[in-house]
Amino acid sequence: MTEADPTRAVRGVHEVVLAARRGDVPSDQVLAALAALRSVRDQLGGWEPELIAAARAGGASWAALAPALGVASRQAAERRFLRLRPSTTGETTGEARVDAERDRRAGDRAVADWARRNSAVLRQLAGQVSALDGLDAAARESADRLGAALGDDDVTTLLPPLDAVRAHLTDAHATLADRLGAISEHTDQLRREAAGNRRTRPS
Repeated sequence: MTEADPTRAVRGVHEVVLAARRGDVPSDQVLAALAALRSVRDQLGGWEPELIAAARAGGASWAALAPALGVASRQAAERRFLRLRPSTTGETTGEARVDAERDRRAGDRAVADWARRNSAVLRQLAGQVSALDGLDAAARESADRLGAALGDDDVTTLLPPLDAVRAHLTDAHATLADRLGAISEHTDQLRREAAGNRRTRPS
C-alpha cells in the first residue's frame, strides 16, 4: 500500500473551511473535513521524526535543527525528536522515550568508563577467546568477529562480541564462559545503577 497523498485532502479541507466562513456548508461535510484533517495531521506528524533523523544522518547538528523545529536550544530540539519518534523498546509516551534514551546514554557512559579502566583485561580475554581451537562453525564465526574488534582503538567495541561468543562456548571452556558471564552481569549492573543515579540526581 502506498502512502496517501495529503495534498488532495488538504485542498478539500480548505474548501470546506471557506464554505464554513460563508455559512453555507452542511454539518456532515464539516465532520468529514475534521476527520480528514486529523488523518493529515497524523501523517504529517509521522514525517517530522523521519526528517529529523535524515538531517542528523546528513550531519546536521541539534543546534542547526533547533530553529527549523521552532525551539530555542539544541536540548529542546533533541527532546522534541525523542518525544516524536516511535518507540522501539515499548515506551508509550514521549516523556518515557526521553527518559529511556537518557538512561541508555548514562549507562553507555558508565560502561565505557569501566571498559577503559579495564582495557587490558578485556583485550586479554578477547585474545584468548579468538585464539580458541576446536570451535564449531557458529562459535568460530563469533570468535572471528571478536578478533576483528581487537583491532579497534575503542575497547568498548569488544563488549558486544564478548557477550555474543559466550553462548557458543562449550563445557570445555566453562571457566572462560563464566568470566564472560560475570562481565556481562557487571556491565548490566553498571547500566542499572547509572540510570538510577540519573533519575535521583537533583535537577
